[in-house]
Amino acid sequence: MKIGVTIRNMGEQSTAEIMAAAVLGAEERGFESAWITDHIAIPPDDAEGSGGRYTDPLTTVAWMAGITKQIKLGTGVLILPYRAKLPTAKQVATVQELSGERLILGVGIGWMDAEFKVLGLDRHQRGRMSDEILEFLQRCFSNEVVEENGQAFLFKPRPPKPPILIGGAAPHALQRAAKYGDGWLPMARSPEAIRAAVAQYQVELEEQGRQGSVSVFTRLPTDEDDAKAQLDDYQAMGVERLVLGVGYQTATEYLQGLDHLSRYL
Repeated sequence: MKIGVTIRNMGEQSTAEIMAAAVLGAEERGFESAWITDHIAIPPDDAEGSGGRYTDPLTTVAWMAGITKQIKLGTGVLILPYRAKLPTAKQVATVQELSGERLILGVGIGWMDAEFKVLGLDRHQRGRMSDEILEFLQRCFSNEVVEENGQAFLFKPRPPKPPILIGGAAPHALQRAAKYGDGWLPMARSPEAIRAAVAQYQVELEEQGRQGSVSVFTRLPTDEDDAKAQLDDYQAMGVERLVLGVGYQTATEYLQGLDHLSRYL
């Protein structure tokens, strides 16, 4: 089972110095992947924990790719309805090619009312909008010549499509992941919390005639025996990847957290 870690691209920890130390430290210790998140417009009354500061996810993973050599870089998750289809596809393809095919594209449909409002979007249409972008991404990475709005165009660069993992909860995220994605990307406090949903995801995949993986955002228990028991349980469930949260205020604290988690690699 692959082990990735989260990096804060938000708040006081989202400086170039701290993020560079974090991603380089994760790579040096052999973690499979490093993951960042996405918010675009935090309202003043809901800024606790970040102060409203978030670096753009695709720009940030591109920068991380430039200072690393082998660690995979994930968005957990890129909110699709916030973004135009073609510019997003172009950014994704560019990062994937220039990073040496190290991008893992975790995506979601969003939830924060304020962000949809500031963008002038109908939050109730976010599922439909996300499906349209996912379908467009599939067409772009499958065809050198793509047609949109009655106009054909060349989609280049066109590297191998990055894995597209669909975030969110059952049942809609499972259906979307089975139809459009290469995997499901839930958050879970424990293996038991997603056991039934993982089984349902397999049913959805069978109905679509497709294959898919499960990657999970989680935090392990502080007790080492309990942590190893959870790792064994996730692996027995068929989970391909765990993305582990790391609590920290400084680069030194982050690296100490990585040292603690390294025992589970």
